[in-house]
Amino acid sequence: MTEDYVHWQDVTTRWNDNDQYGHLNNVVHHAIMDTVVNRWMIENGCLDPHGGDTVGLVIEVNCEYKAQAGFPDVVSAGLRVGELGTSSVRFEVGLYRGDGELFFTGQFVQAFVDRATEDTVPIEGERRAALEGLQVRTAPTG
Repeated sequence: MTEDYVHWQDVTTRWNDNDQYGHLNNVVHHAIMDTVVNRWMIENGCLDPHGGDTVGLVIEVNCEYKAQAGFPDVVSAGLRVGELGTSSVRFEVGLYRGDGELFFTGQFVQAFVDRATEDTVPIEGERRAALEGLQVRTAPTG
């Protein structure tokens, strides 16, 4: 559902993404998730992969396969921040087939570290503001 995620990207599957059973190979789901997260971070000033002083290192990945997808599907990837800590962030991704069916959900945790020392660094300033913008806001109940 579109209200479940803050940001959307479309990803086109490729012929070689299918496994021998005609489905997206499980590694492709993870590659799409990784691409969606890092593309958003680069485009929103949260990551400079070549020259930045800090980088985001993956420390945890979880996923759940809910249905099949495969070439030639165009995947709509929803992205949100589920939890924003002091030095790490949990991204949550939902992958939808062209027919609108959710076929994969995943969580992708990155810790921000100093590029040279790999010591964790706090998430602050413009990076924190951008990541806060990816959090789903729920309406108060009552």
